Amino acid sequence: MDDRSGLAGQLARFVLIGGFCALVDFGVYQGLLALGLWVHLAKAISFVAGTTTAYLLNRRFTFNAAGGAGQLGGFVLLYTVTFFVNVGTNALMLHFGLPIALAWVVAQGLATAINFVMLRTVVFRAR
Repeated sequence: MDDRSGLAGQLARFVLIGGFCALVDFGVYQGLLALGLWVHLAKAISFVAGTTTAYLLNRRFTFNAAGGAGQLGGFVLLYTVTFFVNVGTNALMLHFGLPIALAWVVAQGLATAINFVMLRTVVFRAR
């Protein structure tokens, strides 16, 4: 197994790409909030922006996958689930009085952990 497919290498690339995608997500979220968009709709849109970026970059650089209908279908299913986990966690944290930025961090952290495990073991698993 080369470094490209090794757990440590994948995790390092996933974290770096995730950091970039988190900036995309948070930037879109803050921009939409500044425009007066409803907080939950802003979070939903920002999640989709960050997620799309994550799929494209992780497919190519983290898991070195060629793509295909099966991977795309698995990705869509996974991110549909994590969409609700992310947006729901964000809403719950806001309900409990956490500041917007902290609620975003909690929601993002939970979704990120789920995503790495599922992307590595299900969506982009070595064939």
